[in-house]
Amino acid sequence: MRKGKVYLIGAGPGDPGLITVKGLACLKKADVVVYDYLANEQLLSSAKEGAERVYVGKKGGDHTLSQEKINALILKRAEEGKIVARLKGGDPFLFGRGGEEAEELAKAGVPFEVIPGVTSAIAVPAYAGIPLTHRDFTSTVAFITGHEDPTKEESKIAWDKISLGAGTLVFLMGVGNLPTIAAELMKHGRAPETPVALIRWGTLPEQETILGELGTIGEIVQAKKIKPPVIIVVGEVVSLRDKLNWFEKLPFFGKRILVTRSREQASDLSERLRELGGVPIEFPTIEVIPPESWDDVDHCGAHMAMYDWIIFTSVNGVKFFLQRLFALGFDIRDLKGPRVCAIGPKTAEVLEALKIRVDFVPSEYRAEAILAGLRKEDLKGKRILIPRAKIARDVLPGELGKAGALVEVVEVYRTIRPEANAEEIKEWLREGTISAITFTSSSTVSNFVEMIGAPEARQLTAGVPIASIGPITADKARSFGIPTTVMPKEYTIPALVDALAEFFKK
Repeated sequence: MRKGKVYLIGAGPGDPGLITVKGLACLKKADVVVYDYLANEQLLSSAKEGAERVYVGKKGGDHTLSQEKINALILKRAEEGKIVARLKGGDPFLFGRGGEEAEELAKAGVPFEVIPGVTSAIAVPAYAGIPLTHRDFTSTVAFITGHEDPTKEESKIAWDKISLGAGTLVFLMGVGNLPTIAAELMKHGRAPETPVALIRWGTLPEQETILGELGTIGEIVQAKKIKPPVIIVVGEVVSLRDKLNWFEKLPFFGKRILVTRSREQASDLSERLRELGGVPIEFPTIEVIPPESWDDVDHCGAHMAMYDWIIFTSVNGVKFFLQRLFALGFDIRDLKGPRVCAIGPKTAEVLEALKIRVDFVPSEYRAEAILAGLRKEDLKGKRILIPRAKIARDVLPGELGKAGALVEVVEVYRTIRPEANAEEIKEWLREGTISAITFTSSSTVSNFVEMIGAPEARQLTAGVPIASIGPITADKARSFGIPTTVMPKEYTIPALVDALAEFFKK
């Protein structure tokens, strides 16, 4: 049996992008992932297929497993020869009880590594626009637990030294004890006027920042009924928030955006939304797969020189067509005959990355604009190849044929509706937690409606901003009783995101 190993991984403060590169690499190779309440569940999607996932979270005194049982669990899995990722919120050695887990592993002779994490004590104030040190205010900072072991007979916090011993004080897990914390600090010399910030769910879309002063913050907490998780910052640096608050000013801050593209193509849209403070909820309504037969494509590949034009109407068309040609032993030189048209800049970008020169990109990224551009020359007798999906609009080949062109359409991929459970999405729509829905093709609309159910789709999307990438997509949505709220002037993903950001800004 192979020898197991445990990685004590700091998952970061909440934003899944703040896990370290090494932490993510260790998570990806784990056989077992044991994770906490404050470890973002989105990180679990990075675990390898088949990995066991065990939730051991502790929330408001409700413990799924005691610490002793967690220790026993990770020890047992490692002794079974498995690689264990112990995924802990923040940093495992800062109020994370990682030291206790490491002690048990060391005592049992089980190999382990500690992967430090971005602690919430630093990251959460940063996301609220509060630097913990600043040469105009203080060069010292202290991190203190706000939730000592309740079995202790007396506090081990030296309030007389802590109160004035550091310029900035950061308390973790202390909102329930805030009246006591404030009283102890003032008792030992901190001024009642000292600025205080409470940051709830820091680095996440739900982030909320409450400002006050030491003398009155306890009353504010009770009046607002603020619940954990909260980071408390005490000190003059809190006053810098007015200037430095950046996260909560991002255009998509606090917004959950439903992304209906295929899983393979969702990344560019999702990444752009994250950059602007949003949370993409990926609900793929399309899966792109190869055609049932490659015979037509193989025939075209063997006679490339006879075509005058190849028209690519999507990135998928480029990808599947060229992958098949390369698999047959062809290379870029075999495309030297026909001129190349790409429907939009993203499709052109993929072609140009392969060193294939694009001769024409229409100013408007849809079939009608391709027709307008190509009709400027005599199309009579010209042979035109269109590699595309099995199901697509017939406007382009039909109109080219009317202009006298000899058009050959070959199926290079199919789009199918993936199997997915839509119940969670329905529930979020009912609760109003989805801020907008994006549609990037007619197929994403049709499949979304099928997966949600036609009557429900119309009802559940009522009042939710709908962002459609272009008029064809918007028309399809309208046919199901789903009106489009946002449509960009250019039918591209960046333009779609920008238009939606402008909508929320207004």
